[in-house]
Amino acid sequence: MNSKELDQQYIMNTYSRQDIVIVKGENATCYDENGKEYIDFGSGIGVNSLGYCDEDWSNAVSEQAKTLQHTSNLYYSKPMADLAQMLCEKTGYQKAFFGNSGAEANECAIKIARKYSFEKYGAEANRNKIITLVNSFHGRTITTLSATGQDIFHNYFHPFTQGFDYVNAGNIKELAAKCDNSVCAIMIELIQGEGGVVPLDIDYVKQVARICKQNDILLIIDEVQTGIGRTGTLLASEQFGISPDITTLAKGLGGGLPIGVCIVNEKLSSVLKPSDHGTTYGGNPVVCAGAKVVLEKVSNAVFLKEVAEKGNYIKNKLLKLNEVEAVDGMGLMLGIQLKTKNAGEVVKACIDNGLLPLTAKKKIRLLPPLSIQYEELNQGIAILKRILNA
Repeated sequence: MNSKELDQQYIMNTYSRQDIVIVKGENATCYDENGKEYIDFGSGIGVNSLGYCDEDWSNAVSEQAKTLQHTSNLYYSKPMADLAQMLCEKTGYQKAFFGNSGAEANECAIKIARKYSFEKYGAEANRNKIITLVNSFHGRTITTLSATGQDIFHNYFHPFTQGFDYVNAGNIKELAAKCDNSVCAIMIELIQGEGGVVPLDIDYVKQVARICKQNDILLIIDEVQTGIGRTGTLLASEQFGISPDITTLAKGLGGGLPIGVCIVNEKLSSVLKPSDHGTTYGGNPVVCAGAKVVLEKVSNAVFLKEVAEKGNYIKNKLLKLNEVEAVDGMGLMLGIQLKTKNAGEVVKACIDNGLLPLTAKKKIRLLPPLSIQYEELNQGIAILKRILNA
């Protein structure tokens, strides 16, 4: 049997896979098992931040794999310590907890928020509710699904973790009315990715931050998709003018290997104690060695400026097309709103013609590698224009 047949026979049917088997790649260009070339505008859903097989990243990962591939968190390891230092120094946070995914990072943030309020206000205060936004997405574990504000993800899996409530993005009065003494945290994405690449209003976000500060409610920003340079700054929160208590990161940090991290400010740096939280693989030396390369490159000011410029370049090209109603998002996290065509059908046609975009609800979602070159951008845009003009 070939790879597709083996997959269909032995892997649970949880993904609506496209009919291609990717076997290799370089920067934003990859190839299937038949040698067909594709420009990748999805980067493994925002994971391959340096594209396929960046030489420095590959060398760091390979060398680390030959030296120490794993040790338990009962011991110290240099790659994890170095990455934590680099991450905290570049973001201004005080402490990091490494897991394996965005969901794990968000789980950690939820536990920190509840323990902070428990210790400060006591068990009798029942100050444990977390408010999130309608149309949000925070992960696929039971608790992060509970935090997710989309009914479609709440089918089948009841009962969920208690202690979550939801408000509509942009409605500050609704949020303020719900911020009673039971609330310990507000958790939001600055651009709702799975929700359709929907950016929040900057003034609204600043008002949310103000409410949090006035009421000792922790502000958690889920930057699993927007973080690590994706929007043109290392953290998207920089462009919103806020300093969250907790930021969660994942996807782009590993450059293709699984990682999630929850970073906290000084106020929260001592909340978790030994045995409060843990993970077997989090902070794996091989993953951290690769993440250090990603972080070093992505945090460079010139690199970040180019990400913003490439995003504007794509927007300007696409907004000239009659079929494009709007292009939302920031940097290289873009959502194309169409006038008449179906996003899923457009993506299928793009794939047939050598381009790999994504969908997000009714939009076409673009998350190309941050390192994509203009030649690759132009090839991909040409395919997309041809499909949209057809």
